[in-house]
Amino acid sequence: MPQPTFLRRILLFQSSFPISNLRILRSHSSTAAAAQTQYLQNEKPNESKLKNRGKFLTLPPYSSTISSSALGKALSSASKTVAASETTALKWVLNCCPELPRNLVQKLFRLRQVKKELIIGGDQDEMEHKQKRVAAKDLMNIGDRLLLPLSVQAVASEKQQCHYDYSEQDVNFIRSLELYKDEAVIVVNKPPGLPVQGGIGIKTSFDELAASCLRYDYSEPPRLVHRLDRDSSGILVMGRTQRSATVLHSVFREKTFAASSDDIGEKRRVLQRRYWALVIGTPRHQNGLISAPLGKVIVDNGKSDRITVIENTENASFQHAVTHYRVLESSHGYTWLELSPSTGRKHQLRVHCAEVLGTPIVGDYKYGWQVHRKWKQFPLTNLEKTFKDEVPCEKALPFGIDLESGSICEKHPRLHLHCKKMILPDVSQALKDMKLSAEYDFSDLKSIELDAPLPSYMKRSWNILNS
Repeated sequence: MPQPTFLRRILLFQSSFPISNLRILRSHSSTAAAAQTQYLQNEKPNESKLKNRGKFLTLPPYSSTISSSALGKALSSASKTVAASETTALKWVLNCCPELPRNLVQKLFRLRQVKKELIIGGDQDEMEHKQKRVAAKDLMNIGDRLLLPLSVQAVASEKQQCHYDYSEQDVNFIRSLELYKDEAVIVVNKPPGLPVQGGIGIKTSFDELAASCLRYDYSEPPRLVHRLDRDSSGILVMGRTQRSATVLHSVFREKTFAASSDDIGEKRRVLQRRYWALVIGTPRHQNGLISAPLGKVIVDNGKSDRITVIENTENASFQHAVTHYRVLESSHGYTWLELSPSTGRKHQLRVHCAEVLGTPIVGDYKYGWQVHRKWKQFPLTNLEKTFKDEVPCEKALPFGIDLESGSICEKHPRLHLHCKKMILPDVSQALKDMKLSAEYDFSDLKSIELDAPLPSYMKRSWNILNS
């Protein structure tokens, strides 16, 4: 199936923009050609129009919109309404052209290559089309049309075609991780050991895999809206469009902001996350609330850094971090905890378990290294021996993923931290309702409940401790 082109994405931007209003004078698809023909039939072109607009790609006219981030904030607070918001030229270009990299769009504004179309004169035969340079922070007015250099088409096309070719087996494996999918959201059960985002020394990351394997018939790839540590596993949420990704990102951010403002009561949360972790030792209390500020410190003579609880917040930068916890099971010196973070700080759960509760997570060699230095693997039980004899070894999984090894009966256990459950607002429905009315009551919006099975090695540790 051929991938939708950049021009087709512009043509399909919103159903509220009739094709006759789209002014694209150069195209590489039959759809764009049809739009061009229809436009030229409706209006009499003159040399001034063709000269001024022939080198530009004209975006759809601006109409009053509700900011995606404002919608995310409304969903987070279960608000009954969300007002239309002001939109800058930069936001409108990114909204119309999700295929374009943000840094490229910002560069176009810096180089003053983004213009606004001005129509001078009242008579249609004598109307003159001129352009005015636009700054990124300029506010849009109803009906404004922005013009981009036509050369951006090549950049968008190159970005769309820049993906890796994976085997059918690879694609099927990534798609087998899906827990939920609708028009706006796609959720997967991320396997341990797979980083969610690329970087130095990382050959394969989940955002790269999602761009090739989870795009389906969409013109843009799924976008990350939150993170999971490389060695942790569980629920990972992505937005399938730029707009839904912005809404979701705002939901996650507003949750953290509210908790950071000491709003840690029992009010209903539209976003709820529950992790399962196996820790060494047992907390003093069966449940409780951890509210401890976190900050970054440099170690190993500047070669690396780590997160730690900040004791003196007056003399150091920090981020407020809040975690609820409760004990699920305790046996043989280990404890299964359910952790519910109210904020989303880096390594928050790992640091809170190790430094506040004094019970580091099994397999966390960064924050529980002192305990792991004395590690003694759990002796194999009869149940575990039987399990190993009866269950054949799984075939090797793609991308070097290993879900089997790493339980507590091995010399080097893996990180036992898994995002088990999550409750999300139904963003897809919210976006549909928002189009109908800005006065929609989002407080009654239904939620999506997600549950991710534990990886095999964590299941094995559970069975060992409960046998």
